[in-house]
Amino acid sequence: MPSTYSIKRRVEFFETDMAGIVHYSNYFRYMEACEQAFFRSLGTSLVDSNYHVGWPRVHASCDFKRPLKFEDEVEVILHITEKKQKSLSYQITFMKSGEEIARGNITTVCVTRDQNGNMKSIDIPDAIASQIETAPPEQLP
Repeated sequence: MPSTYSIKRRVEFFETDMAGIVHYSNYFRYMEACEQAFFRSLGTSLVDSNYHVGWPRVHASCDFKRPLKFEDEVEVILHITEKKQKSLSYQITFMKSGEEIARGNITTVCVTRDQNGNMKSIDIPDAIASQIETAPPEQLP
């Protein structure tokens, strides 16, 4: 069962500011891209029509240590830090050439919508939850 997942990507020009540095908002997009790829690797999606669930965020943060620039290659590593009955928490580390560039955290809740479109938290479907485990503390940076 996976507790860690990673993707690699190259910084695109449009993701940078006038100084050629990745705009901070793009780190949140990178975190979400890694999360989406993780869910796809489980055979599901952040918006899963089979289970009628979605995963809105209830917390998102990111701390920055070094800048990323146009053409840099970055590895985005997602670690499951907590799995509860209705929510998942991730620590996401950004690595460039073996150096930590930034670290983010996301907590997301499994929800469904009623007939009026209102969201309600629900237990993570067993078919999804059974594929996810929490990363051991020694795996976390």
